[in-house]
Amino acid sequence: MVKRVVPSRKRDRLNNANHSMNPDKAQGKKGPGGNTMRDKSTINRLLMYKNCKPIRNKLGKIIRAAPFQGRLAPGTVSRVEPNQKWFGNTRVIGQDALRKFQDELGKSIRDPYSVVMRQTKLPVTLLNETAKNKKVHILDTDGGFENTFGPKSHRKRPKLITADLSEFAQQADMASDTYDEKKDKDLVTDEPEMKDGPRESIMSAGSSRRIWNELYKVIDSSDVVIQVLDARDPMGTRSKHIEEFLKKEKPHKHLIFVMNKCDLIPTWVAKKWVEVLSPTCPTMLFKGSMKNPFGKGALINLLRQFAKLHEDKKQISVGFIGYPNVGKSSVINALRAKKVCKVAPIAGETKVWQYITLMRRIYLIDCPGVVYPTGDSDADIVLKGVVRVEMVKNPEDYIEIVLQRVQKEYIIKTYKIEDWTDTADFMEQLARRTGKLLKGAEPDVPTVAKMVLNDWQRGKLPYFVKPPGLDAETVEQK
Repeated sequence: MVKRVVPSRKRDRLNNANHSMNPDKAQGKKGPGGNTMRDKSTINRLLMYKNCKPIRNKLGKIIRAAPFQGRLAPGTVSRVEPNQKWFGNTRVIGQDALRKFQDELGKSIRDPYSVVMRQTKLPVTLLNETAKNKKVHILDTDGGFENTFGPKSHRKRPKLITADLSEFAQQADMASDTYDEKKDKDLVTDEPEMKDGPRESIMSAGSSRRIWNELYKVIDSSDVVIQVLDARDPMGTRSKHIEEFLKKEKPHKHLIFVMNKCDLIPTWVAKKWVEVLSPTCPTMLFKGSMKNPFGKGALINLLRQFAKLHEDKKQISVGFIGYPNVGKSSVINALRAKKVCKVAPIAGETKVWQYITLMRRIYLIDCPGVVYPTGDSDADIVLKGVVRVEMVKNPEDYIEIVLQRVQKEYIIKTYKIEDWTDTADFMEQLARRTGKLLKGAEPDVPTVAKMVLNDWQRGKLPYFVKPPGLDAETVEQK
C-alpha cells in the first residue's frame, strides 16, 4: 500500500508570541503609517544584546564564541607596511638655530608688554637647559660600578672636618667664639611670667582652604588675570606668591595690575607707583565708581585687545583677584555700570566666585579676597582691611599705629580734637565729643576705636605708603 504524502501547510497567520525575538511582534504604533513588524536589523541588534556571552560545555570549554569575539578568518587581517622612518627624528634643529630661538623667545617671555601666542605649539621646554635640571647619579660622582659594587669595591672613607687633634681643637675654639645663646633652641630656660597669648582666629581670615580653592578655580578658568591693588598700599596688597605661580605654572596667561582707589592718594604718588610697577607688569589706575569712574575706557580697550589676540576662542574670561576689601567687585560694577556684584566697605562680602558678562566676547570672574602668607602682624592685617572691625576683640590696641601713620593735621581736621597727650587721652576726648559714654560718664573706648578703624578702612583718614626712591623731605614739600 502506497503511503500518501501530505504537503506541509505554510503559515497563514501571524505569531502572537510576546518574546523579543518574535519577528511578528508589533513595533511602534499600529496604523497606516506605522511599522507593525520587526525587521531583520532590529532582531540582530536584540540578539547581540542577548547573546553577549560565549556558550560553554560541561567542562567549561568554549563551544561557540560570543558575537564579535570570534577570530578572524586567515587572510582577512591587513598589515601596515613597515617603514624605517618610524624610528627616526621627525624634527631636527641645528645648534645655531636653537640658540637664536632661545634668545628671541626668552626675551619676549620676560617682557611683560609682549605676548607669545599659541605657546602650546612652540617648544618652550628648549629654553630650560637640561644640564641644570639633570639629577646627579651616584655612579657618576662616586666612581664607576666596579669601584662601588662588586668584588673589587672600595670601602668609602668617612668625610671628616679635621684630620688631627690640633685642627679639631682649633675648630672647637672657633665654634665657642661664634656661639650665640639666643639662637640655641636646645638650651633649657625658665618660662617667663608673662607671654603672648594665642592669636585670634579672626586674624586668619581669607586664608582658608576653601578660599584658596576658589582662587585656583578663577585662575584656571581665566585667560587674563587682573590683580587689584589698593592704591594706598600697593606693595602691601600685592602677592608675589601668585605672580611666581603664574610665571611658572601658567605662563600663557596674561597678568595685569589695577590700582583701585586712586582718588584717595595724590596724583604724583599714583604716577610714581605706576612707574615703579610697570616694568614688572602692565599697571593701570582705576576708581571703582558706577557714577564717576576713572580708567574705565582704558581698561575696556585693553580687554578688547586681548580678545582680538585670542581670535581662535569664542570668548575670553578675565579673573579679578586680590586682597579682601581692595574693591574687586566695585571694579566689575564700574565696568558694567550696573550693580551686578554685591559690594560693601567691609571684608569678606564675596563668598564664592561669580561669572559676569561684560560683552559678547568678554566675561568677568569675581573672586573672594585671599590673604597671602607674607608674615604680616595683627596690626597690618587689621589696617589692610582683611578682617571686619566689629569682630576684633581689642580694637583699641591698633589706634596708636593709626595715629602714627596719619598726619596730625588730618586727625585734627577729621575729629576736631586740637591736642592730646597719648592714645588714651585721644580716645577719651573723642568719646566725650561723639557722646560714646557708658554708665557714670565713662568713655566707651572699644566703640570709639571701632569707629576710628572704620574711618581708616573707608578712606576718611588720608594715608598712603611712600613710593620707593623718595625722601621724607620730598614728600613734605609736595
